[in-house]
Amino acid sequence: MRHPVVMGNWKLNGSKEMVSGLIKGLDAALNGVEGVDVAIAPPVMYLDLAEQLLSKANSKIILGSQNVDLHNNGAFTGDISPAMLKEFGASHIIIGHSERREYHNESDEFVAQKFAFLKENGLTPVLCIGESEAQNEAGETVAVCARQLDAVINTQGVEALNGAIIAYEPIWAIGTGKAATADDAQRIHAAIRAHIAEKSEEVAKNVVIQYGGSVKPENAAAYFAQPDIDGALVGGAALDAESFAAIAKAAAEAKN
Repeated sequence: MRHPVVMGNWKLNGSKEMVSGLIKGLDAALNGVEGVDVAIAPPVMYLDLAEQLLSKANSKIILGSQNVDLHNNGAFTGDISPAMLKEFGASHIIIGHSERREYHNESDEFVAQKFAFLKENGLTPVLCIGESEAQNEAGETVAVCARQLDAVINTQGVEALNGAIIAYEPIWAIGTGKAATADDAQRIHAAIRAHIAEKSEEVAKNVVIQYGGSVKPENAAAYFAQPDIDGALVGGAALDAESFAAIAKAAAEAKN
């Protein structure tokens, strides 16, 4: 049975004071909440601080990160290796986010290589897929998501998705205040699962597929009530402890 995962992508936001306050507030707000895995992905500069705070509180919050390189060492200035992320306790690593694809020209093939390297290093890829507004309006959503998934499936086999997380994030809904309706999101999630099922029904049945794109406490419950939506990858609302905790609680209540 799939277990919902709610993950906060902090993006390029944070300070020592903010990280400390947010983690302490979030840990307190999630006290007693069961049935959902909660993860955070702060900027890499704050992984050490986050790890210390989570460890000191004996917190169940999972530590993640926002990016990874294709090497564990070498002359790659500015990059971050899986080995480094593991050393600081990060386990769930976001790859393929639309902002990385757009601003850093990361191709489907490059993202698939990152996926393989994370698996090789025993880390959990959080693979972001999703379409632009123009692609959505042209009715290309499912085809775009299938192409992005196939970059992994065709090179590594569908079983590579075991233990990974897929995050469907319509680009037009990220940070815009716009959001797909729960029914529309469910339709795409079901199509993504059906595409995987063409290769393996078992993998499709078990893989976690999150929704991301302006998820807030006000709309979270409607998403999580859908049968194929297994949590959320949260942006702006993840920067507020009460809002993010409310989203996690909604996932726990809906799936249990």
